[in-house]
Amino acid sequence: MTPALEVSGVSYHFGSRQALDDVSFSVGPACFTALLGPNGAGKTTLFSLATRLFDCKDGWIRIFGQDLRRRPGPALARLGVVFQQSTLDLDLTVAQNLRYAASLHGLGGREVDARIERELNRFGLGDRSHEKARQLNGGHRRRIEIARALMHDPALLLLDEATVGLDVPTRRQLVAEVHRLCREDGIAVLWTTHLVDELDPDQDRVVLLHRGRVRAAGSADEVLEATGAAALDRLFDALPEGPGA
Repeated sequence: MTPALEVSGVSYHFGSRQALDDVSFSVGPACFTALLGPNGAGKTTLFSLATRLFDCKDGWIRIFGQDLRRRPGPALARLGVVFQQSTLDLDLTVAQNLRYAASLHGLGGREVDARIERELNRFGLGDRSHEKARQLNGGHRRRIEIARALMHDPALLLLDEATVGLDVPTRRQLVAEVHRLCREDGIAVLWTTHLVDELDPDQDRVVLLHRGRVRAAGSADEVLEATGAAALDRLFDALPEGPGA
């Protein structure tokens, strides 16, 4: 099957600093893949390339076979995105935030109303549609952002450090909800994080990124074997240190 996301030979520089170095990996359809790495590994840079905030000039990225640079429209149409920093309009209601996102994908009318109801109910927020976004707590805002990203029925969902700033119970609930979304709705997920406890070691695929390079990729066991780490919570300890490592 065509991968949901293919990243091949991608490098990126900020001036003289190389942020990514020949990065290659793929995300399978209906697969939860964790892009794991410590802060500064290059995760957000890669996320920015995959969402076309940055232009990928060295290497290529494809979404369900569509080249992101040559055919951005068809590629991005299959993609839902949740950024690390919140992008909700806090002065709009929950429903207005979702309706505006739907309009950007050419959706309107009763279809949008039905989709808003569906997505809010999915996250247990059906009774919050008329509240302003600023009235919600951090966990609820994140759920609204995920609901918004799903309004156009994407087949691939990218989330960049989606649990940042949340307390531990809320973080665990959100991780479980996205895993369930992947499992029950067949949506491919790329979840970027520096928190090892957000992985499901029995099911998730892992791409370990460090200093702009992919150090290992595969199941949790395969990544542990490739790095020589004794356990997932010791994974970063097994990474090479020093400049250019």
